[in-house]
This record gives sequence, structure tokens and C-alpha cells, in this order.
Amino acid sequence: MEGTQRAHIIIPGDLLREIDALVGPRGRSAFLLETARQEVKRRKLLRFLENEQPAWKAEDHSELTGGAAEWVRQLRQQSEGRGRQGKRRNRRKQK
Repeated sequence: MEGTQRAHIIIPGDLLREIDALVGPRGRSAFLLETARQEVKRRKLLRFLENEQPAWKAEDHSELTGGAAEWVRQLRQQSEGRGRQGKRRNRRKQK
């Protein structure tokens, strides 16, 4: 985390009492920090979802040039090949 800074904020008394009831007066800073981080993350996600730009570009994913079905087929072949190699090793160890 970068350097820590103090921030003077004004909170209505009723809200402060509710926070204190949840986390106690010694837990205020941690509670407000956690809550602010969650809200920043939520707002960034909303901004991303509202954006008209695509989430990813085809040119950034050359593995999909043959189509998604072909890519999945290749992954399965690789996985099956690893599975066979593992079985061979296990047989050798058992002998």
C-alpha cells in the first residue's frame, strides 16, 4: 500500500452510532476503509459493464483463430496426453 494519509470526514451522528454498534469505536477506521474499498471496486465494475467497448479483442487471443470448438478440442487432447503419461509412470513405479 502506498503511504497512508489522514482524511477528515464528517459523518452524521446517527450513522456514527450505527457504525459503533457494529464494530465499536476502535473499529471505525477499518470498517470505513473496507467499505470504501468495496464501493470503489463496485463502481469500477459498473463503469466497466456500462462501457460500450468489448471486453476483449480477437487479435489478443490468437489461440481462438480456429474457433472455440477447435481450441477446446486441442486442450482436451493435451489433457488426455498428460493423463496417459501419468498412468504409464504409475505402472512403472508399481513394477
